[in-house]
Amino acid sequence: MLVQRLYDPQKGYWTLPSGFVDAGEDPKLAAKRECLEETGLVVTNLKLLDVLFSLEHPRGASILIIYQGEVQAGELKPGDDANQAAFHQLDNLPPLAFASTKQILFSYE
Repeated sequence: MLVQRLYDPQKGYWTLPSGFVDAGEDPKLAAKRECLEETGLVVTNLKLLDVLFSLEHPRGASILIIYQGEVQAGELKPGDDANQAAFHQLDNLPPLAFASTKQILFSYE
């Protein structure tokens, strides 16, 4: 499942649903919240896949905490800062934003 970015950086390119962890927020709960905000889907059974360091964002370094989950409920629709949300096959991906997006997608195919 990917979302098309509505804003820069990388406007129009696709990435995993993501966002910032609020102060005092559990990163796993932040992942669930961001997924719901950007895709309309409720995810459960989150498992930590990886933690990546990235220097791709113009406002500074990022630490990406990547989870895999299962769709529990909801209707796939873009929200928040996503222009589109869709499921894609790994052999037929749209233009991807960020090297870290490519790294995580192709590490777990």
